[in-house]
Amino acid sequence: MKNIFAIAFFSILFILSSFSYTGVKDVTVRKIVIDAGHGGKDPGTFGSYSKEKDIALSIALETGQIIKKYMPDVEIIYTRQDDSFPTLFERSDLANKNDADLFISIHCNNAPWSNEVHGTETYVMGLKNFDRNFEVAKRENSVILLEENYEETYQGFDPNSPESYILFSLTQSVYQEQSILLATNVEDQFKNRVGRKSRGVKQSSLYLLWSSAMPSILVETGFLSNPKEEKELNDKLQQTYIASGIYRAFRDYKTEIESKN
Repeated sequence: MKNIFAIAFFSILFILSSFSYTGVKDVTVRKIVIDAGHGGKDPGTFGSYSKEKDIALSIALETGQIIKKYMPDVEIIYTRQDDSFPTLFERSDLANKNDADLFISIHCNNAPWSNEVHGTETYVMGLKNFDRNFEVAKRENSVILLEENYEETYQGFDPNSPESYILFSLTQSVYQEQSILLATNVEDQFKNRVGRKSRGVKQSSLYLLWSSAMPSILVETGFLSNPKEEKELNDKLQQTYIASGIYRAFRDYKTEIESKN
């Protein structure tokens, strides 16, 4: 009987040692996937002289380099490091298979109705203000139509059909709180440190975020339809500022999440 109690006692100690005082398993942020939006045959949106895929790649690589410099213990995984075309499924599947702790997708925005609209937006998965953000979801998800056998891969999901987005409403992301925390950090950095206009944190039905089993955000770094902002987004120094803002947002997020242990 004493042996049974001893075994039970040490078993409980072993289990408790892997949990924090809150009863939740300790959380660490050690592996991050950085996704440069679009690529290859998918140029993304256009400015008067530049393509989204090129700017997104430059900022994504710069972000990874800065994180690696100041946080060498964090593993960086890129969905692409050249002008290749990974599918949306392959991007999220890469993150899921590597058990990443965080997914950050970097993009540029477009407002074809006005060349005066400017500023940054950071998206998390959600259906809030669906009608208002549907155009963004449709644009970012439409890359699916460029993929071979997309009907089979995405099980009939049509990025141009509002009805298809019912799929997203059936799954409530358990990572939304953490995603909103990171997205808020990003927009705060852009506004207060980088000097860009922040249009805030928004929710949208983006396949890339929905299919990533981890906290995930999509960063719209600016509008290529705005001449001034297009020029800034193509400037290497401005790209470094934007990347530094994303790094600081990630650093603060990591500190806060791990402090809860």
